[in-house]
Amino acid sequence: MKKAAGKTAVIIGAQWGDEGKGKIVDVLSQNFQVVARYAGGHNAGHTVIINGKKFILQLVPCGVLRPGCLSVIGNGVVLDPMAFLKEVGALRANHVAVDGHLFVSNRAHVILPYHRMIELASENAPGRVKIGTTSRGIGPTYEDKMGRRGLRVADMFDSATMEQHIENACREKNTIAHALFNSAPIDPHQMFEEYATAAEELRPFVRDTAALLNRSLREGKNIMFEGAQGTMLDIDHGSYPFVTSSSATSGGAVIGTGVPPNAIQDVIGITKAYCTRVGEGPFPTELHGADGEDLRAKGNEYGAVTGRPRRCGWLDLPLLRYSAMINGFTWLVVTKLDVLDHLAEIPVCVGYRVDGKPTDEIPARGTGYEKIECIYKTMPGWRTPTVGIDHFDKLPQAAQEYLRFIERETDAPIGMVSTGPDRDQTMLVKGFAEAFGVTMDGGESHG
Repeated sequence: MKKAAGKTAVIIGAQWGDEGKGKIVDVLSQNFQVVARYAGGHNAGHTVIINGKKFILQLVPCGVLRPGCLSVIGNGVVLDPMAFLKEVGALRANHVAVDGHLFVSNRAHVILPYHRMIELASENAPGRVKIGTTSRGIGPTYEDKMGRRGLRVADMFDSATMEQHIENACREKNTIAHALFNSAPIDPHQMFEEYATAAEELRPFVRDTAALLNRSLREGKNIMFEGAQGTMLDIDHGSYPFVTSSSATSGGAVIGTGVPPNAIQDVIGITKAYCTRVGEGPFPTELHGADGEDLRAKGNEYGAVTGRPRRCGWLDLPLLRYSAMINGFTWLVVTKLDVLDHLAEIPVCVGYRVDGKPTDEIPARGTGYEKIECIYKTMPGWRTPTVGIDHFDKLPQAAQEYLRFIERETDAPIGMVSTGPDRDQTMLVKGFAEAFGVTMDGGESHG
């Protein structure tokens, strides 16, 4: 295949997810003809606010909110047909064009009711280490995928195949769930009827999306690959076992869509100006007192999909450097800078000590985080509102230095800063705006 003539970029969460990727994808998508989601399921929510109107997307890529932009759900995503159709219905009700603009991979694996049953039961089983899942069947679906016993979207259009699969799977899953968790059985016949009906509603959206994306590359179209969750939730490189079940890093974009590795040009890492995490697992800079509550309140830190309160803490630069190394960031985007506006001083974790010795490595074992002692540097705050500022030079000097400090420490240039939830509350650094041909809706690029 000829080298892509268009622009390609992967949008990656640099922390534990919830970094504001949805807004950034929405802002950048004005100059991208295709936005492709490559991992996760409907446990990953993106919130986009346009002119004060809120859109919460779970499965559908944010490009759907841009007229003329194609949105693709890749093979690396696990698809709950019912959740997808509900989301499509909500978008139609809000006059968003989905028909002919939204496509689902025929190779994506399907989430079925027994996946939710197994996950919910196992997460609440006595003696089980709680991971903090959303209990939406994501993990068990990926388990079936890797165990080569999953149902793919393409299989839904062969009635006999789907009926036999559901019957066999329910027999197995009901037996396991009853034996281990005393769960009530699921009726395979009712399930088949429901999903056979859903298949017909799903059919118009289904394509060989790998072929669609590679054809778009050959045609020189600009393609954005939209990540879900964040680097530290990646199944291989995250804080295992407190991770998601898919490849959330930049490498997942290739596996989860079917484009070749040499098609990827840029990797854009998204980080908050501080740090948050949802669910269980290690969090070295977590704040447990009033400071954590303050960040949660100021940042409205509650899950877009679940509403769960997020754990909050100071920015973790060792984690950010690790994320930059794993993903290969060419640009960094900082979100929610305005949440720090009221602080006189801002602590930043600049290093780790383990057993009293400095270390640059992120622990491979979850228990290894318990030994981490964070080394903090206190940065001066600016105590001036930054909400809606659209030019870097208009930021308070202390805010500029805070951003430059992050840039120096991660060795990744900052291309964009978000100073509020709305699409227009965004500043673009000149080189970044030029690289992606992006302007804010009101006029010229900011830099």
